[in-house]
Amino acid sequence: METPNTLDDKIALENEMSWDERDIPKTIYGLLSLRKKEHGDRSAISFQLLSDPESKAETLSWAELHGRVTQAANLFHSMGIGKNDVVAFLLPNSTETVVTLLGAAIAGVVNPINPLLDAEQIGGILKTSNAKILVTLKPFPKTEIPQLAARSVAAMAPNVEHILEVDLCRYLSPPKSWMAAMLRPKNPAKHNAKVSDFHASVRSQPADQLIFEDGGEDRIVGLFHTGGTTGIPKLAQHTNAGIVFNGWAAETVGLKVDETVLCPLPLFHVFAAYPALMSTVASGGHIIFPTPAGYRGDGVFDNFWKLVERWQATFVLIVPTAISALMQRPIDADISSLKAAVCGSATLPMGLYKKFEDAVGIKILEGYGLTEATCLVSINPLNGERKIGSVGLPVPYAQVRVLECDKDGNLVRECQTGEGGEICISGPGVLAGSTYLDPSRNEGLFVENDWLRTGDLGYLDDDGYLTITGRAKDLIIRGGQNVDPAWIEDPLASHEAVAFVGAVGQPDPAMGELPCAYVELVGGVSLESAELAAFADQKIENRLAKPEHIEIVDELPKTAVGKVFKPDLRKRAIKRVLNHRMQSENLPSTVTDVHEIANVGLSAIIANTPQSEKERVEQILDEYGVNWQWSDQ
Repeated sequence: METPNTLDDKIALENEMSWDERDIPKTIYGLLSLRKKEHGDRSAISFQLLSDPESKAETLSWAELHGRVTQAANLFHSMGIGKNDVVAFLLPNSTETVVTLLGAAIAGVVNPINPLLDAEQIGGILKTSNAKILVTLKPFPKTEIPQLAARSVAAMAPNVEHILEVDLCRYLSPPKSWMAAMLRPKNPAKHNAKVSDFHASVRSQPADQLIFEDGGEDRIVGLFHTGGTTGIPKLAQHTNAGIVFNGWAAETVGLKVDETVLCPLPLFHVFAAYPALMSTVASGGHIIFPTPAGYRGDGVFDNFWKLVERWQATFVLIVPTAISALMQRPIDADISSLKAAVCGSATLPMGLYKKFEDAVGIKILEGYGLTEATCLVSINPLNGERKIGSVGLPVPYAQVRVLECDKDGNLVRECQTGEGGEICISGPGVLAGSTYLDPSRNEGLFVENDWLRTGDLGYLDDDGYLTITGRAKDLIIRGGQNVDPAWIEDPLASHEAVAFVGAVGQPDPAMGELPCAYVELVGGVSLESAELAAFADQKIENRLAKPEHIEIVDELPKTAVGKVFKPDLRKRAIKRVLNHRMQSENLPSTVTDVHEIANVGLSAIIANTPQSEKERVEQILDEYGVNWQWSDQ
């Protein structure tokens, strides 16, 4: 199959036959079995516990991965998991995480959970998904995931009947493995779930074939959490067809059998689970997971280019915050194997885009996806035109429309080419009418029954390329993790002196965004920011939501109906952060304003910069995930 490089190529590929008519296995297990048959001896996945490029790593061939996944699926089935039953996992990246993700989706329904959430949120997800089995870590030094899992089950999820523990000690050699076992913390939380060793349990199962029928039918096989803090957690439903489609569509980008993909992204996120891992399953390539925490792992940024050299990676999976961090480090290895970097999760500033390509000498393929659509929607082509600032062409069989809708989700009109509106999508990755597990969350989510409203704003150009200009949703994206503003606003609003709160993301070089809050006090009341910060520290439990900055203002900007107008707060946050950075660098440059520019979004206006300082100012601005331009004055 040729890689589509233009809109005409995409349309021609779709006109050959429908998606359902393509000769592609209909299930994850069918696809995995085909890879074993075609590429059994080739390397499939590799994982290394430590970031040192000389450290021990584990590699499984396609035959070995097929056997491990078969064993895991058989284990879950033998423990009572049917096709509608849920296996959750609370794990960092590891070989076992891959095996659990695939095996649980084959036996029943997999529910990956972000270990960075707090115990109450994790417990809420486990309860809402009605998970019967939880796969997590055995107590291990420098991680609290096992304790977090136990507290979550004990407090909120009595439905969890079994906990399977993964022991990371097996990745260490003596004497480190002995020391890790000796320093293993105790797990004090009490619960009623039966605890078993994951490895011993998996080894007890046959590896040559499933002990149940794969079935071949399309069904719900995945539940991914997408944010939300109050009431029922938001769980997006994924089908066999949507997941297989994601792997196939990512393969059309150019991730073929001979490619090696370096993926320091977490497997509880759809970017790593589907376009990354499933594209490898679809193509028979080789995917590398460096350290349990990926980009957040000790030494990963410092060793990144050496890891590329070690594995002779041809593609890397990357996000804007990682690009910013890497541009602050030397390229100290032979990276001539690299062809391209696939970038997602947030909009990539133009300056950072150019800086990376100039320094590294490879292409950035910026793309777009969302959990509600089983991830992949569009991407810039590998061999076709790449438009900087665009997220590329919709992948084959994914359709994009830009629409104006009313508040109830009814179509008002279709936007013209180049005109901004709400991005709406359809295709094999969209479960029309049933995106969320909770039916009430699907109300108003679809236009004309089949078109998913993404909540993102953008436009299509004459060549069919999609550009995102903003978020209709107010989520703060902290290092790729969604932070609901309500996590901050509701606790702060409970203070008797607080009248209104607006929480937004402020730009940050390392995390992309950090939460900040602007507060309007009740009339006639006096309160210091330090007092409110101390109150917030006590009341806001989720560490991801801890505000980096709290500012008391005379009056918050509001809409005609009295809602806090957050675009003005975002402008204020951008101006404050960048001006503070310029002052700390003893530079005369100032952000005089932040403008909303059509088809671009918020852009900082930079003034008072001498020609001799422009290069330094550009370097600083490129660290932040914002658009900017020089002032005309």
